Amino acid sequence: MKIVVATDQGRIAPLLDAARCFLLVTTNPDGSSSRQEVFVTDADPITKARSLAALGATVLVCGAISWPLEATLTSAGVRVVFNTCGPVDEVLSAFFAGHLTERAFLMPGCPGRRNRHRHRHGRRGRCP
Repeated sequence: MKIVVATDQGRIAPLLDAARCFLLVTTNPDGSSSRQEVFVTDADPITKARSLAALGATVLVCGAISWPLEATLTSAGVRVVFNTCGPVDEVLSAFFAGHLTERAFLMPGCPGRRNRHRHRHGRRGRCP
């Protein structure tokens, strides 16, 4: 499994659209893993999404995300875990343990990950 995490000084980057530094974590069936720092400097959301999808990750963990960037990543087959905050190592440990849904890793002021619904005429239940 490959996971991409948007990072900023050892923490989850608060806004994926502005993030340039990413950590690509590859886990192997034998339990071993490797980490690679990746820089993506594309400002255009579509180009950035394509660059991130080209890394081969199936999951992307980030803070806030714009709708165009999320839609492009999702259509490329990348599961986006948004509204996440905290130190990268703690977030990754929680993700692998299945505890990333805890409120401790939820961005302040956000109602929760499961409350996010895209509507044609609104952004109900969505943090910025």
